[in-house]
Amino acid sequence: MNSKSPQLSEASTARINYRLPQVEQLLQLTLLAPFISQLSRPVVTDLIRAELASIRQSETFKTEGTQHIDVNQRIVQRCERLMLQRQHRVINATGIALHTNLGRSPLHQEVWDAISEVNTGYTNLEITLENGKRGGRNGLLPTLVRSWLGAENVLLVNNNAASVYLVLLELAKGKEVIVSRGEQIQIGGGFRIPDILALSGCKLVEVGTTNVTTADDYINAITDDTALVLMVHQSNFFIGGFTESPDIRDVKRRLPSHVNLVIDQGSGMSTESFAPDETQLATYLDMGADLVCFSGDKILGGPQAGLIAGRDDLIQRLGRNPMMRAFRCGRIILSLMEELLVRKLNQDTAGQGIAERTLAHLPQARQWCESLAQRWPHWVAFVALSTQVGGGTMPAQTYPGCGLVLNTPLKPQALLDHLRLGTPAIFGYLHNNQVVLNLTTVLAADQAAFVERLDAFFQQLDSGEHA
Repeated sequence: MNSKSPQLSEASTARINYRLPQVEQLLQLTLLAPFISQLSRPVVTDLIRAELASIRQSETFKTEGTQHIDVNQRIVQRCERLMLQRQHRVINATGIALHTNLGRSPLHQEVWDAISEVNTGYTNLEITLENGKRGGRNGLLPTLVRSWLGAENVLLVNNNAASVYLVLLELAKGKEVIVSRGEQIQIGGGFRIPDILALSGCKLVEVGTTNVTTADDYINAITDDTALVLMVHQSNFFIGGFTESPDIRDVKRRLPSHVNLVIDQGSGMSTESFAPDETQLATYLDMGADLVCFSGDKILGGPQAGLIAGRDDLIQRLGRNPMMRAFRCGRIILSLMEELLVRKLNQDTAGQGIAERTLAHLPQARQWCESLAQRWPHWVAFVALSTQVGGGTMPAQTYPGCGLVLNTPLKPQALLDHLRLGTPAIFGYLHNNQVVLNLTTVLAADQAAFVERLDAFFQQLDSGEHA
């Protein structure tokens, strides 16, 4: 018997199917066509090869062959995992209008449509139509910003961090920059004011305390080697209680001529009415700021960009800095900013940022939320919630919002994952071990898809599919 065992084992092994499909054969499968369309044929080919190699190395394949391996399904799953890395439109049900992780400020559809033609053909990006000679790439932007803020000139760069860095590099490299201790902030991604000063070759001079900085603190710190007073908006935190900050007009009036006053305002708050306590861009310029730096994609509602507005002579210097070539924007960003500001100056709704549009439609959001609570009474409950602007802007300020608390057989984290991994992806959050969907920030254009997705999900629950 023992002598026959190896023969039986060999015979059994011979019957195991070790044949895997050919790569080209798999590429012809209908179920892979959508992935080829979205990921490209070469990428899907690489995924197939990687998965076949993984199967060959698995213990299951070595001992049992392909008998218990669904090759097609494993390839599909690998493609699906990679597809999650591609940019998708998602539904924001977090209650944070400027959600940094969800793309911050969605552009208004009318603004996007208006600039499609100029960006699908050639443009006058760096040529002057009047004389046919090469020109700058600021287009109509300086004129628009002059009407909007009263600034003499403006420079457009790829984000506000670049704005601050360029200002420090050109106007203060090798010299002193005075910053209040209460304004040495860190924003998302590890961007720290002291670090950016060091990187640009400036010497940080700290004045005041965390909660109190006076005009005298700034003026008494000035030396012949001082280039700038930099005031930074405390965008992503606030200090309450016993605090004091100086009158900007007083500081500017007392500054010697060799010291410039620069404001890193950050958010881009200008003519919006939902934050009356926030100092607006034009106000800083009226107070005497030489330059104001701010984001194009926060309150303003444009694309990711940084703007530096203020004195023409300083803007001209910044534009000539060699680093400007690394920071300058292309035609898509410029044309979007032009179109957005034209709409804003015309007081068109399409010229409003997403925060302004969201807060203007709180009553409509509540009506929609109440109707959905009636639509799905078995699975959801209406709840009053707070809404925030977000994006590192006004962290202490909240607005009345509303949403739905979900009550399903799924565990909260599993439910949150299910909503996020479906199509369209829905982002909510956990609170008190419950899944909450804040409907205040669901765009009107996403409402139909939101309802369709949850309708289908709750129908599955009713049928016991997810039980």
